[in-house]
Formats: sequence, structure tokens, C-alpha cells
Amino acid sequence: MEVHVTPWEVEGPVDYEKLIEVFGVKRLTDEVLELTSKLLGGLHLMLRRRVFYAHRDYDVFLESYSRGEPVALYTGRGPSGPVHLGHMLPWIFTKWLQERLGVDLYFQMTDDEKFLYKRELSLKYTNEMAYENALDLVALGFDPKRTHIIVDSEDIALLYPIALRVAKKMTASTVKALFGFTDSINVGMYFFPTLQIAVCFLPSELEGRGVRVLIPAAIDQDPYWRVARDIAVSLGYPKPAQIHAKFLPGLGPGGKMSASKPETAIYTTDPPELVTKKIMNAFTGGQPTAREQRLYGGNPDVCTVYKYFEMLAEEDDKKLIERYMACRNGDIICGECKRELAGRIVKIVVEHQRRREKAKSRIEEYLLRNKL
Repeated sequence: MEVHVTPWEVEGPVDYEKLIEVFGVKRLTDEVLELTSKLLGGLHLMLRRRVFYAHRDYDVFLESYSRGEPVALYTGRGPSGPVHLGHMLPWIFTKWLQERLGVDLYFQMTDDEKFLYKRELSLKYTNEMAYENALDLVALGFDPKRTHIIVDSEDIALLYPIALRVAKKMTASTVKALFGFTDSINVGMYFFPTLQIAVCFLPSELEGRGVRVLIPAAIDQDPYWRVARDIAVSLGYPKPAQIHAKFLPGLGPGGKMSASKPETAIYTTDPPELVTKKIMNAFTGGQPTAREQRLYGGNPDVCTVYKYFEMLAEEDDKKLIERYMACRNGDIICGECKRELAGRIVKIVVEHQRRREKAKSRIEEYLLRNKL
């Protein structure tokens, strides 16, 4: 199956090593992780297990931080529908970074992008989804004093002056080559990248000094930041740094968790019984029968259930290795793994939903426009 990776679509089984070459990013090395551990007092499981596995200038960002230079975090969400666990994966890591670094996070809701890209969506809908999705961000427990939500269609005055300067540095041919646009795409999509790039430089404008940002995000978003890095210095800003995540897989065979396949995605608003049903129907690397599983063992390397333990649901590295070997040796069958994972994910989702309900009265605390 052919793999297709763009900022809007990811189809097929992803070869992450190949993407390092295609995008021209650097592999996250042991040396960089040692620097992270030294400065931040340990490593998040997503670093230990290389869920975040590639970067551009992440080491430079850490060195800037160690010297006491101004730094910030930047990530975001394209609000085209409800949030699922795949969307939240980078946010969970970003929260850990914010807590360890003690820095501001700028979170961009690109309701304009989703309106422009998806023909069937109205601006009213994508704007409403921006606030719905913001509930999931707030529910994760980000520091409201240091977390600043930007809703593009409503906060355009913050971004437009920077976007204009960015636009003057970019050509249509550059945008076309980077994003694969054709002549039939609407002109708004040609301009939109300037707005996503603008947030890289917004902290510098607000603070009146150069602020180096780090962008934790899935690797499909890399094309935006390549342009940002190319033009940053000429505009008087530090180059933004990036740290790239792998995708949380869907519960079916191959590919990332996707809203286009809702039966294989776990949404933050799914009721517990639906979460359990989806996990119990998940694709695994097990044998066709329990007897064969006991005899021949399974293959955790292709198992979506194991990937959830690895990327999200098992903090203890030793226990994760024990689960891996138990699967390989046939000491555990798929039904047992699924039931245990379902219990853990249900617990996470139920608690998140409780916090999400409380978040409805707190959104205003996080909006950047209310703080200026």
C-alpha cells in the first residue's frame, strides 16, 4: 500500500525512517536525550520509547534554555471534529515539557485552515469546534497563566501583521512545491501557511525580544516549519525548533488513528462501553486461536493493542518489556491484553471527561486575547 503523508492526510503504514530522509530532519540521539534528562530532571516515556523520535534544533533549543535565554512552546489543532487520543498524544508530552521547563505555551486553533481545506465545513462549524477542542486541552491541566489559546478567525489582528511579512518572503511556487497544491485549490490555502508560521514569531513580537520556540507535533506538520526556519533570520527572529512524534495507530490494521475511520479511533467523548467495544475489536499480532497463541506466540511489533501500552498506557518500562516477551512466548493471549488495555483507557477517558466538563467554565482564562 502506498504511503501518503501531508499536513492534512496520512494514509497507509508509515515508514518513519524514510520520513527522516524525505523531510530532512535529524534522528533523536542518545546524546540529546541525555541533555534533556540533565536539564529537565528525567525523560518522559514518549522520549524513552522514541515516540518522539526526530527533530530540528531541539538540542539548540535546550542549549538556549540552559543559558537562560527566552524560550517558549508552540503547538496547535486543526478543529475539524472531535478530539481523539491520537490528537492528544503530543499535547500530553507538551504539558510535561511546560511543567519541566516552566515556559509559556502558545496553542493555535486553525479554524480558518479547516474551513478552507474541507469543502463541506462552514466557518461557523470549525469555529465552534475550536472551542469544543479547547475543552480537551484545558482538561489535561495546562497552566492557565502560561497557556495561551489563539483562535485564528477571531485573533487575526495578532497574526496578520506578522503573516504579511512572512508572505512577502514566500512565493506561490514554494507553497505549491511544499504542500503539493494544484491550480484548482482555493487561494486561501495558498495564504494559510503564513498564519501557521506567524505563531512561531508571535512570542518574539509580544515580548519585544527574540524568543526561540519549540514545536512538539506529529511529523506530518514539518513542511510548515521548514519554511519558517528558512525565513526566520531574515525577519529578525530565532529559527523555530521542532520535535516530531510518531502517530498513535488506529485500532485497525496499519495507519494512524483517523477521524475518517471512527470505529478505529477512541474519542475523548466516547462512552466507556464504546471504548471497550472498540478495543476488544482491535487488530492484534496474535494467532487465530488461543491454542495457537500458546504454541507459537504472537507478534507485538505489529499489534495495535501493544502500541497503546507502549505509547500511552504503561509507564513502567520493565512491565512493558515483560508484556512484550509474554506475547512473543505465548504466555498471554490477545483477549487478556485487550481487557487490560480497555480497563486502563476507560479509566483515562472517564477521568478526562470529568475534567472536560469542569473546563467549560474556564476557557476564558486560556484565551490569549483576554490577557493582552
